[in-house]
Amino acid sequence: MRWDQFRKSDNVEDRRSGGRMVRRGGLGMGTIMVLGIAGYMLGIDPQLLISGAELLSGGGGGTVQTTGTQGTPDDELGRFAGKILGNTEDVWTREFQTQLNAKYTPPGMVLFSGSTSSGCGFAESAMGPFYCPTDQKVYVDLSFFEQMRRQFGAGGDFAYAYVIAHEVGHHVENQIGLLSQVNQQRRVSGEAESNRLSVRIELMADCLAGVWAYHSNQNYRSLEQGDIEEALQAAQAIGDDMLQKKARGYAVPDSFTHGTSQQRMQWLSTGLKDGKIESCNTFQ
Repeated sequence: MRWDQFRKSDNVEDRRSGGRMVRRGGLGMGTIMVLGIAGYMLGIDPQLLISGAELLSGGGGGTVQTTGTQGTPDDELGRFAGKILGNTEDVWTREFQTQLNAKYTPPGMVLFSGSTSSGCGFAESAMGPFYCPTDQKVYVDLSFFEQMRRQFGAGGDFAYAYVIAHEVGHHVENQIGLLSQVNQQRRVSGEAESNRLSVRIELMADCLAGVWAYHSNQNYRSLEQGDIEEALQAAQAIGDDMLQKKARGYAVPDSFTHGTSQQRMQWLSTGLKDGKIESCNTFQ
């Protein structure tokens, strides 16, 4: 992927070093890691388990980074993340105007290591990258990319860019008002229905990542041979069915929250095909 040509974003906060550290009582790091792994094995959002345990223990746990350096960092992975974010800003600003006749307000990105605080509560690297609609920021521990390559065989710069673009896709959902509506509906639904709604939101974010990649390539010639295959391999590797079978030998469809490998590849491909936001309606 030709990402080095992209404009770097100014909306990156690097908390990996030099940030102010705050010690919080409650859960220890070992407990948090166990809950994170248990969440993946059971098909439950690890954030829910950790947040619930924090409530029972009377607070969050661990050493939490709360502030950092603003601006794109100088190291290779940090520059990569900042430039991918910058390109999503350029693409979505244009496509919001062109396709939706609306203004796009970009999200922030927080790079952290180990743990940090977010507008949605405690954040730990075991959760993986996530988007917080409360503070409209994407949170990424960049070691996740190495985990993708080592544990799931899903390496490559475009595979990593897909992960960031997926989280930005949630911000797009938030910008158009869909995310809040679905989350409100999930709160009054049973577990199975809530999971089904979660799957639709996640698959739409996959499709929106494809929309970004389509227009990035159209305007910046950013894709190289093999890039799409990298992203599809990543989508396949992190499907709920694949993760559950790897963790416990079988899958429980009612517990899926992100979609099967086939679904994730299908919706990423849908966005890549024509670059139309309207094609990403997973709720039809």
